[in-house]
Amino acid sequence: MIERKALVKLRLWKASANRKPLILRGARQVGKTTLIREFGKEFSNFIEVNLERQQEARLFELDTTEQILNAIFLQKNIQLEKGSTLLFIDEIQESPKAIAQLRYFLEDQPDLFVIAAGSLLEFALAKVPSFPVGRVDYLYLHPLNFEEYLSAMGQPQALDALKQVPVQEYAHEILKRHFHEYALLGGMPALVFRYASNSNLANLSTEYQKLWQAYKDDVEKYARNESEKRIIRHVIQTAPFELDRIKFEGFGNSNYRSREVGEALRALDLARVIRLIYPTTSVSIPLIVDYKKRPRLQFLDTGIWNHAMGIQVELIQVKDLDEVHKGRIIQHLVAQEIESIFEDFNFQSHFWVRQEKDTSSEVDLVFPFKKYLIPIEVKSGSTGSLRSLHQFMDRCGHPYAVRFYGGHFKIEQAKTVKGTPFTLFNLPYYLGSQLLNFLNKQVV
Repeated sequence: MIERKALVKLRLWKASANRKPLILRGARQVGKTTLIREFGKEFSNFIEVNLERQQEARLFELDTTEQILNAIFLQKNIQLEKGSTLLFIDEIQESPKAIAQLRYFLEDQPDLFVIAAGSLLEFALAKVPSFPVGRVDYLYLHPLNFEEYLSAMGQPQALDALKQVPVQEYAHEILKRHFHEYALLGGMPALVFRYASNSNLANLSTEYQKLWQAYKDDVEKYARNESEKRIIRHVIQTAPFELDRIKFEGFGNSNYRSREVGEALRALDLARVIRLIYPTTSVSIPLIVDYKKRPRLQFLDTGIWNHAMGIQVELIQVKDLDEVHKGRIIQHLVAQEIESIFEDFNFQSHFWVRQEKDTSSEVDLVFPFKKYLIPIEVKSGSTGSLRSLHQFMDRCGHPYAVRFYGGHFKIEQAKTVKGTPFTLFNLPYYLGSQLLNFLNKQVV
């Protein structure tokens, strides 16, 4: 069993006096079912129903909460114990009635603990007219981040070193080596678990292919016709090779129109397989997203992306991840790590752009923190080469900036080309999952 950070959130949910039915959201194969089954061991009774099974889906066609629960308890041969029974409704996207029913579990059976999950749940939620807004809690599950990866690989000492920010000098190269391995494999729990068992990457190639194909097949289910299926197939097949900001029109050297490609990418975004990362021109809170500007793509998991591009072999011998795929791999992985911090809401990455006549600037990521919008660059190189970061700092009105890179931890008192002083936090790129903890200690 891989110890997931989300298990702590589940225990807090269980202890809450204001607990509501919980919807666990996340892409296929990020470990939702495994997590809830493990959590279920902390209850006297754990009841699992899977709505892909017709017999169990039909239970939610009954009229009242009492009838539904009586039927479930009878079928599972379990008696409700007050305060000690967890009902897990898996693949709930198969039944709009079951989704709508969640609100009534809170009203009619408050002593029952209810968790729902499912693949492509976002598609189903958008189609439920009586969705119980405000009557459910949410938890977002991501692929394993580096912290969870170290735990899964049986590296408790490396994990302890990771959490000691600033990281001790003696731990830097060891953590960097583990992080390169993580960058190669990614964070899909089943694949990491298999690798931890035999450390043979070659044996995983077929598993990566099966998982990537499963994502393609899943999303196609939501196409309205064969034409949409063809577009989704093209987009998901060519998207891994996009290096920078994309254009919808003619995506992947096709003849497809902007509207067609946009619909396909939004479907993949709903499935949480490929996310659309839009820019902002804001330099302060609130962050205002500019949906008219060209977005970047962010994949669910770097390991799957590596496989789709066929570059896993190239990554094995690399010394600096910034050298791979024109720096996109490490930029992507840092964004994936930062997103993994947030489990209570759907955190969305954004980057900063400045486009004026005859000039343009772009900062890799911006991170809302307290009253600040903090710029984040992901690259190697000296402080003086961070031209876009300097332009952001000249405009933002606060002194904090972050650079993730392959070097050692250090804090610099820097100045922009125009002379604006700022504090540059240089963080080794394996510290993405620790960013929030670090900022809480350093930023006033």
